[in-house]
Amino acid sequence: MAYSVLIVDDEALTLRTMGRALDSEGFEVLLASTGEEALKTISEQQPDLALVDVVLPGINGIEVLRQAKQVAPGTIIIMMSAYHLVERAVEAMKLGAYDYLIKPFHIADMVNVIRRATEMLAFRVRVHDTVQSEKGRYDFGRVVTRSHAMRDVLEMARSASESDRTTVLIQGESGTGKEVLAKAIHYNSPRAQAPLISLNCAALPDTLLESELFGYEPGAFTDARRRKEGLFEKSSSGTLFLDEIGNTSASLQAKLLRVLEEGSIMRLGGTRAIPVNVRIIAATNKLLKEAVSSGEFREDLYYRLNVLPLFIPPLRERREDILPLALDIMQQFNRELKKAFVGFTPAGAELLQNYPWPGNIRELRNVIERMMILSRETEIGADDLPEEIRDHHEEPEALADLSHYDVSPTGDQFVTLKELEDRYIQSVLSVTSQNKTHAARILGIHPTSLLRRLKKNHDLD
Repeated sequence: MAYSVLIVDDEALTLRTMGRALDSEGFEVLLASTGEEALKTISEQQPDLALVDVVLPGINGIEVLRQAKQVAPGTIIIMMSAYHLVERAVEAMKLGAYDYLIKPFHIADMVNVIRRATEMLAFRVRVHDTVQSEKGRYDFGRVVTRSHAMRDVLEMARSASESDRTTVLIQGESGTGKEVLAKAIHYNSPRAQAPLISLNCAALPDTLLESELFGYEPGAFTDARRRKEGLFEKSSSGTLFLDEIGNTSASLQAKLLRVLEEGSIMRLGGTRAIPVNVRIIAATNKLLKEAVSSGEFREDLYYRLNVLPLFIPPLRERREDILPLALDIMQQFNRELKKAFVGFTPAGAELLQNYPWPGNIRELRNVIERMMILSRETEIGADDLPEEIRDHHEEPEALADLSHYDVSPTGDQFVTLKELEDRYIQSVLSVTSQNKTHAARILGIHPTSLLRRLKKNHDLD
């Protein structure tokens, strides 16, 4: 496939030289010497790419970029500028330019930039169907929740998706769905057609994490034999999701702050700033404000990230969501595993709802998948559940400690161990409405042992 490239420059020699070079590379070349002529060509012919000089007679290159994004949003635009106009190039990147070339440049450098841009075009074709399906999958209306707190979070996330430049900080325990929320924000934003790239900051050592994010030039370190673009560049015009950002080092935090403040990065071993147009969504299972207080996280970076904070409550704090989520997950696995489960028995549902789910939705999903693989029935019952869920019991708040029991001596007599045990057993039975099975669970003994102790104490009385 021959891609079309529009070259916009007011110098005739530059137009001819660049045009011949790209024609020999197999591109369909279009030429324009003014901003007005460029906009007319872009509007009428919708070229795949455009190389636009910043300084043009009449309408300048920045305005060409601005208007081109309206009339031909699919055209990839690369700006050209003299060295002393780098600030204008940075402005152009913020407006959606793919890259920029500093004059004078080598023809080989221009061709390399164009080749990278065509890879982006090919990527767009490949991901179009994926984006459409992901939009459906991560539509805010499809999020299963009955929790008022979670609905408030989703409403804020929906607003965040509309404001596609705002930095978002998602906080919540592991397994609560922080990455799912980040994907929903991206795929419902104007950046949906551009890449969403995710990186777990806790999964890589600091030096490797830095090279992954910023890329490097040849010779930057021993094994750096060729240039590598970092994730900031690869996610151009899209979203970079930085998970577990609370695990980053002080050095990397300083570099991330610089990106957020200046809108540019520098590759390892590089000598020039590279503007980047990327939205940052950060997530952490730590309370960053506490990390700031303890000196583990930079305060200035925290405030840069915390422009739009979202906190996902753990599953134990929104128990009304447990069964709806469990049923939705069951339907997903019915499709994936070719099963026909219909739900949970009342006893199974009660155990699911009473369990605190320390691993949150991730743990719930894993448990349901395991049950559906192992069970021969079409309904999940109490006996199908893992032992830790079957044996879990909630200790009543009144039994959290023994501080309210009077064990001080009366005269010369202390309270005997038998009397203390009897009082405690009776208190547990009172709180559990005389449910001996539940009381035995709280006491950590078998129900038969509880009955034996009750009978023994009664006989002694």
